[in-house]
Amino acid sequence: MSEKINRQRRHFLGIAAMTLAATQFGRVGSAIAQSSKPKTAIQDITKSETTPSFGSLQQIDAGVLNVGYAEAGSANSRPVILLHGWPYDIHSYVDVAPLLASAGYRVIIPYLRGYGTTRFLASETFRNGQQSAIALDIIALMDALGIEQAILAGYDWGARTANIIAALWPERCKALVSVSGYLIGNPEANQQPLPPQAELQWWYQFYFATERGRLGYEQNRHDFNKLIWQIASPQWQFDDATFDRTATSFNNPDHVDIVIHNYRWRLGLSEGEPQYAELERRLAEAPVITVPTITLESDANGASHPDSSTYARKFTGRYEHRVINGGIGHNLPQEAPRQFAEAILEVDSYESYLG
Repeated sequence: MSEKINRQRRHFLGIAAMTLAATQFGRVGSAIAQSSKPKTAIQDITKSETTPSFGSLQQIDAGVLNVGYAEAGSANSRPVILLHGWPYDIHSYVDVAPLLASAGYRVIIPYLRGYGTTRFLASETFRNGQQSAIALDIIALMDALGIEQAILAGYDWGARTANIIAALWPERCKALVSVSGYLIGNPEANQQPLPPQAELQWWYQFYFATERGRLGYEQNRHDFNKLIWQIASPQWQFDDATFDRTATSFNNPDHVDIVIHNYRWRLGLSEGEPQYAELERRLAEAPVITVPTITLESDANGASHPDSSTYARKFTGRYEHRVINGGIGHNLPQEAPRQFAEAILEVDSYESYLG
């Protein structure tokens, strides 16, 4: 069977078999409805149904962490690792996972450090939020699970993490789907001011730079993060149950430390750890990404994000950029799960085609 025919067969069988896959998550039928109807229908279904969830989670020691993660699909299938952002969690992929599992993938969705059931193994480990440390967490998770290479996909912190792995360890990344493109950071470059309108979008970083901001986030993280959801996805009519399902992940005892350190480190207000200095030096050079890549952007993303024209040249392998329309905001995989899953299937075909 040719690769093109096989790709089409996987795509259509994936959509047709979705009811079976969705049963794993206790939501028979809803995955098909959400993948085949326009955005307004998806919102209506979300309002009227029981809020979907993953079943029991798994835990595994990996590097400095005991990582909590959801898994779907056969353990013998091609692995896909889906990475969430801030202030979100693994439920950004609760509708993507059955789509990919039914299309024949093993889907791994970990809580990042500071979220959900992921915990540090040692109390004395510094609660470091810098980008290279988070990327190494995912490499350690892959090692612990015996995964040599995976398709990586993510948004926000998750996209940055996937970018870093694709750039520094391309042998571990079979292909990449990245929302908002190339997000590898450089604290030194971040010292340069932006135009006022752009600075306004980063208001929470300046808030987190103060002790008042740290205390405010500690005391009000539920309402604070709900506000971020509303700003970042102004047309997404999520209900309280949808947000509250994710908000439990912010009760992680390390959550505030990781978030505050992440944003202060980006602005050069907090030090990183010496063992990551060489990786950060390499990342500061803005390395190109050579693996097959699809970048996605949503038409109603209320969060700060670069224009695709500024990063297209950073992807030197087979590459495509797509804009997802329909009032989709920052949390693209949760707001447009079918389009996100389709991008993964398509970029996987790029990898197979290129050999």
